Amino acid sequence: MSLRSLLDCRHTLAFRLTLWYAFFFVVSALVTFQVFFVMTSSYNRAITDNELVLEYQEFAALFSSGGLDPLREAIKHEVKVEGADRFFFRLVGPAGEEMLVTEKASWQALFPTGDEVVEAWPASGYVIYPVAHGGYRHGAHVLYGKMGPDISCQIVISRVKGERFLDTLRHVFGMVVFIAVVLSAATGLFMARRALAGVKEITLAAQEIAGGALDRRVANMAGGREIAELADTFNAMLDRISLLIKGMGEMTDNIAHDLKSPVTRMRVMAEMALVDDRDAADRQDLAADIVEQCDMLLEMINTMLLISEAEAGATSFQKDRVDMAGVVEDACELFMPLAEDKKITLEMSLAGPCAVAGNLNLLQRMVANLLDNALKYSPAGTIVSLALTCGQGRMALSFHDSGMGIAEKDIAHIFERFYRCDQSRNLPGSGLGLSLARAIVISHGGDIKVESTPGQGSVFTVTLPLLASTPV
Repeated sequence: MSLRSLLDCRHTLAFRLTLWYAFFFVVSALVTFQVFFVMTSSYNRAITDNELVLEYQEFAALFSSGGLDPLREAIKHEVKVEGADRFFFRLVGPAGEEMLVTEKASWQALFPTGDEVVEAWPASGYVIYPVAHGGYRHGAHVLYGKMGPDISCQIVISRVKGERFLDTLRHVFGMVVFIAVVLSAATGLFMARRALAGVKEITLAAQEIAGGALDRRVANMAGGREIAELADTFNAMLDRISLLIKGMGEMTDNIAHDLKSPVTRMRVMAEMALVDDRDAADRQDLAADIVEQCDMLLEMINTMLLISEAEAGATSFQKDRVDMAGVVEDACELFMPLAEDKKITLEMSLAGPCAVAGNLNLLQRMVANLLDNALKYSPAGTIVSLALTCGQGRMALSFHDSGMGIAEKDIAHIFERFYRCDQSRNLPGSGLGLSLARAIVISHGGDIKVESTPGQGSVFTVTLPLLASTPV
């Protein structure tokens, strides 16, 4: 790895995570060791104090029961067992004279003299002090106690071995911590890189997509639930973007294909107006035709944009309380003259108020498109019926006609933009009505289905979620 690569690693998340791993490990280890060391040291010193108290109680009992001789024998035995460099005893009389004393060579620095000896002992009982010895601050513990009314004793036990053990423990722990820090840093770096491998894969995929590979996807990775969810979300986002791009391409193709004829007709009309010698009335009629063609083009363009926005989930409109029963009644009243002209009976069955959350204009347009479609393909003397029902949190609106029906091969395509069945190509229309109706229904959280039998008619059923307050 080059020096520049090493320097660049400082700015990576893996490097920072590794530092955090190492830092928290060191802090945790130091705190743990400090607690352990304090507890060990306190326990070691408590053992020494307990040993001093036991020795004092034993010696005091011997002196009280048998005098100086049994005490002297006990002290000799103790020095022989423990060693003169670890155990020291001194018995002091009323004037500070030494009645009994062990070897002083190792303890000379601990012995107060004169009045200090008298002041060191308590009036009764005993006291224990830690003192510096053997190069350690708490190298020995000294007990000053009373053996009788005018007799005092001094018992010293060395803690040099214990302090050496604690020193060794500190040094060993320092080496262990150093090795552990190196291992934890290496482990942390490995874990961080492993954990971030999925992020790196997603980054590479994003770079390839930015370079034009729009079909690139992130494979399933074993980096944990979070990375898997990120990869799934990333792929879902790419699928959505691909769908939007595909929709835009289809819309562009449709515009180029279906708007070509109206534009051509307008151009022909304009050329005729320039070339032909016509009076003002003819020119005015020609201008009216051009305006009509322009209106049709604008309506088609606006409809296609609305469909694209609704299918892409990008439609933004305010949702209000809309009573679908009222919308159906208004639509039937609007189309009643058309039905009468075609000698079609228009019937409706409404199950009371069915309130939904939606945009009134869009829902009116959806109902109008489906009703107009039913009337358009129904022959004279037939019945077109609308049925509105509410239940289980949803409303269902059915459009039933007795028209030519839809072939099974066409049912899967009738909601596509500009798709027209073979038997309907000679009828007026742009092929956008059903596409717009479906887009409006989907944008309101609903669904639309069709059932049809050729020669017998079709049933279009729209379902929408009801408002919570709507009675069922």
